[in-house]
Amino acid sequence: MQSVRDADGTRYLLVKRSAESSRVRDPATGEERYLPNDELDFEESDAPPLSVAASGIPEPVRRVVTAAHDEQSLGLLVELADRGPLPVVELLDAYALCESDVHGRLSEFRAARLVEETTAHGERGYDATDVTRRAVRSLRSAAENDPERE
Repeated sequence: MQSVRDADGTRYLLVKRSAESSRVRDPATGEERYLPNDELDFEESDAPPLSVAASGIPEPVRRVVTAAHDEQSLGLLVELADRGPLPVVELLDAYALCESDVHGRLSEFRAARLVEETTAHGERGYDATDVTRRAVRSLRSAAENDPERE
């Protein structure tokens, strides 16, 4: 698979190339259409095709998905988005995670700028960033519109 650009600089994924036109997929919508080859730049793209495919997902959601490797990690972000800021002591007491797991996840989330250190109830704590809150809202919105929702 290859990524291509149109004259406006919009990136697409090349699905099929013919002599005169090419079928391309818009990563933002998943829709495919034909564009004339003379309107496309087939030069070696600096963007890997899978990165272009992922670009159709809102950036906050991409950041959460890549940082939260499992349901407990995602749950920790959701809890901070819903209830934060929370003191570290409460995070350790409230959830079935050992101290090293909590601190490890929080360190990863800080590096991804998904949580930030703060003071909560007079103690050292963490809070979700606006990026995390937007991602959680977006994921919930998608779940509400899913007819196969469990």
